[in-house]
Amino acid sequence: MKTLQKNEGYNTILKEYPDVLSFEQMCKILGVSHKTGYKLLQDEKVSNIKIGRAYRIPKPHMIAYLMNGN
Repeated sequence: MKTLQKNEGYNTILKEYPDVLSFEQMCKILGVSHKTGYKLLQDEKVSNIKIGRAYRIPKPHMIAYLMNGN
């Protein structure tokens, strides 16, 4: 099985997504429910930025989570 480098993941895995993901996009990418998504953010397993009541996840943080397998 080929291991992806970080820049390959950025250019291939999530290329159709914007550079900053919404909470809903994160859940769709991971294939998890909103409840599980909130738990990942609250437990700081996926690094994020909170703006008001909305969570934003920079794409490099999402790729780091996917590559680390946390």
